[in-house]
Amino acid sequence: MKGLGTRSTWRYPATMLSLKMPQLLRVHQVPRVFWEEGIMSGYRCPTSSALDCVLSSFQMTNETVNIWTHFLPTWYFLWRLLALGSPGFRADPYHLPLLVFLLPACLYPFASCCAHTFSSMSPRARHICYFLDYGALSLYSLGELRAVGLDGGAEGEPSSLSSHLATGCAFPYAAYSMPASWLHSRLHQLFVPAAALNSFLCTGLSCYSRFPELEYPGFSKALRTAAFAYPFLFDNLPLFYRLRLCWGGAHSCGRDALSSNHGYHLLCALLSGFLFAARLPERLAPGRFDYIGHSHQLFHICAVLGTHFQLEAVLADMGSRRAWLAVQEPTLGLGATVATLSLAVIGNLFIIAAFTASLLRMPGPCPLLQGSPLEEGLQAKQQ
Repeated sequence: MKGLGTRSTWRYPATMLSLKMPQLLRVHQVPRVFWEEGIMSGYRCPTSSALDCVLSSFQMTNETVNIWTHFLPTWYFLWRLLALGSPGFRADPYHLPLLVFLLPACLYPFASCCAHTFSSMSPRARHICYFLDYGALSLYSLGELRAVGLDGGAEGEPSSLSSHLATGCAFPYAAYSMPASWLHSRLHQLFVPAAALNSFLCTGLSCYSRFPELEYPGFSKALRTAAFAYPFLFDNLPLFYRLRLCWGGAHSCGRDALSSNHGYHLLCALLSGFLFAARLPERLAPGRFDYIGHSHQLFHICAVLGTHFQLEAVLADMGSRRAWLAVQEPTLGLGATVATLSLAVIGNLFIIAAFTASLLRMPGPCPLLQGSPLEEGLQAKQQ
């Protein structure tokens, strides 16, 4: 009996090790809604179970690197949040904008990781996963925008969807990095309300861009790129102004001087935008970069690096400008911050829910959910 018990004990690890990894498919074997330009192989079954999706993250598919390049940074940013969020640090209202920024900075890579992991459960699940991914990106920019009010320069309800492109610049920049000549100006006062409108507009555009994706892929791509690029340009206006002010060193920048991390952040953001729009290198060599090296993987890496450099730049501004900012108007309290964040979160969730409800009402044979059969010539070319 003792020997039998021992065999039973070892049976469970053996069963776990005997789990079969999901079968991988080529592009012509999955509905069009799952296709990625230039990616010919490594697709997961479009009706995978949740367990299959989790297991697939431990085998080499065309999504594996996408999953891990955002799962691991989630823990890095969580570590930074915990390291900075000591009781003494949290007690100072001056640090509140940074902590609010770090919360969605932890959330957006985790949401992206989940979206890439579970997007192969069904066509509907794929769209909903990315709706939620866009929502997490919206909260990321929202956390950054809230700091305009915390700096005391404006009233309003901030938020902004961006994407990895915007890298969440509006919140910390408005709190710690606003140009000296902009403080309490009309532009400063309108910055948060405009960013709130950007949030809902860009969340809506990002979600809507998935609907014409099959019939008008070029329009869909342009719409999504615009939804990501516009908030980046708007949110980084303070940084662009400071860069122009200090360009060439013709005069002393004073407190508007930029740290090198601001430059690295901008470079990573621009690289992210280029990779997202150009789909290089896989567009030039279809099938060569299916598993490692395609543009979305590089996009993830640049986005995370951009967030890291932005955090370092904000910490530098926060330290060097503290004495100057201390003589400005007092900061808002935690209650006002939570209320503003809650309103923006609810608004963005409502947009996501509306698009999800519209998606769920669509019939199963709808092209958005099933795609259309491949023509024989195209199928032969992709094989």
